[in-house]
Amino acid sequence: MSRQKYRSEELQFAPLYSRIWQRLKNFPGILAAGSNNPPSVFGPAAAAFLSVGIGCFTMMVTHHLSDTSKDIENMVWNLGSWIPGSHNPSKIWGNIGSYTGKETMLLIAWLVSWFILSVLWNNKKIRPRTIFFWMSTLIIAATAMSWHPLFPYLPLS
Repeated sequence: MSRQKYRSEELQFAPLYSRIWQRLKNFPGILAAGSNNPPSVFGPAAAAFLSVGIGCFTMMVTHHLSDTSKDIENMVWNLGSWIPGSHNPSKIWGNIGSYTGKETMLLIAWLVSWFILSVLWNNKKIRPRTIFFWMSTLIIAATAMSWHPLFPYLPLS
């Protein structure tokens, strides 16, 4: 109590930048106070986290599949032709190419899986540890798939 009183008196005569700094140092404390009505189910949040991993993994699978065949690459490129710069004839700006289709596959997988999982897990209690494991596994797998020594038979372009 006396320490708190001393601290408030000290801040009263402190320069403006010290008072601002003291308030900034307490900022995370405001966030840690939490809500008065915390949620009892974590299904919708778990669906959001896991769908991110599914989207990333789908993009890397699409990337590998498009490198196996020119027809698949053209199909993927046409899927992403709605993104500006997909087919840009300018030599200065160039075009993004089939990467637009891979981004589109990421977007579709992310949104569709988020919708499906959020409907399935709407009122369910999902263990956060399980979701963190699967989200991390999918993102690590997607990252490893972009590492060429793991896939020497699929040279990525």
